[in-house]
This record gives sequence, C-alpha cells and structure tokens, in this order.
Amino acid sequence: MADKVAVKLIVADRLGPAWIVPILWSGMTLPAKSSWIHPVVVKARHGCNQTAVVRNGQAEWEAVRRLSDAWTQKAYGGWLDEWLYSQIPRGLLVEPFIGLDPALPVDYKIYVFHGTAVYVQVHFNRASRHHWILYDTHWRSIGGSTDGPGRPSALSEMLAAAVELARDFSFARVDFYQPGDHPLFGEITFYPGSGLDPFDPTSLDDEMGRLWLDPQAVRAVSPDAACCVTSCCQSNCTLLAQG
Repeated sequence: MADKVAVKLIVADRLGPAWIVPILWSGMTLPAKSSWIHPVVVKARHGCNQTAVVRNGQAEWEAVRRLSDAWTQKAYGGWLDEWLYSQIPRGLLVEPFIGLDPALPVDYKIYVFHGTAVYVQVHFNRASRHHWILYDTHWRSIGGSTDGPGRPSALSEMLAAAVELARDFSFARVDFYQPGDHPLFGEITFYPGSGLDPFDPTSLDDEMGRLWLDPQAVRAVSPDAACCVTSCCQSNCTLLAQG
C-alpha cells in the first residue's frame, strides 16, 4: 500500500476507479521526450519527497529525467530506518497534474487509528507559503496555522474512504485531493514525516502516540467518529459503492 503504483489497484478495488489519479506511464527510466499534455507530475514509486512537476518545455523534462535517474539509483528508507520502502520495487510513474496550474492542490491527510479517523491535516499553498492546519473530523481547528481553506464538500466521503483503506492497521495516514466535486486518492503512508514532524501544540505528539498504543483511547477521544465512520454511514457506503 506504500507502493505508489500497486496501491492504485487496491484503491480501485475497494473504493472504485473514480477515486484514482490515472497513471500515464510507469517504468525505470523516463522517455527521452514527454508526449503528454503538460503539466504532468513525475514520482518515484518507492520513496517519499521524490516528486517533480513538469509544466512545459523539453529542457524542463530533461532536468527531471536526470533528477529521477538519481531516485532509481538507490533504495529509499535506510537513513531513518523506514524499512518498508526497501521492499518496494524501484521505479517511476507519471500522472496528470491535479488542480489548476500553477497552484498545487490542497492535500487532505487523514490520520486513522485502530479503524477510526481522528484528525485531518490540511496542507495548502505548498508551492509558495506552505502552511498546514489540523482539524478534528467535525472540522474544528486544533493545531497548526490559524487560517486555512474551507471544509471540503466531500469530507464525509474522504473520512469513510480513509477508514476503509486503513482498516487492517493500528495506524495509517491516508491522503486525498478534491480538485472538483469528487475526491481523489493521493497516497497511504505509515511514516508521516519519517515520524519526526513537529506538531503545534506539542501536546499533539503525546496524544497521537497514546491513540496509536491504546484503542480504548481512540473511542474516548472520538466517540462520534468511532460510531459513524468506522461503521461507514449508510450514505457514505452508497457513495463508495458507486465509486
């Protein structure tokens, strides 16, 4: 599920193909020329923070080819003991750009503990003045920046989808975009920030650790989510079934 190519098959099976950002190409070495309508996004399938947007021009494409060659030359994850990435085949993929260029899309990162969605970390203005803000599942701000984007119209669907994808794990962070009316799956990670991201307020570090270690604590801190999202509210189940 951390493999950016293989996970798309899992998501399409569980949620439906409408949740998937299509893969335009995948392989080990990017083609000499880009044959797609720009912008496109190039990613490494086996690592993190190995992403580049190609907006126009052969010179930009060639620069990304050189960069991506370096990504595939070595395994990822050894530096901070993120062993999972070493099990993923090295490679690259190309996806269409999501959203309105040049702005990068808002990223909704849902923290799921023991089958319950508890937090939604929202990243915005990532290409310029990157900020994030942390919400609970009722869209109440509890950390990070003080001014963020509005509540997404598909929040309930994203929460239910995150729980479905993380159902077999004590913890996973499941990411989504909503460039239009329908949300799109981004990725699943089991090492957010390599486990080193600071939170504001700092008490959230202890709180998240407590939720990870103690399933009873999850139900105590988020009884509404445990009741509704984990059981998948009927309306959300219908939407998921329809893809």
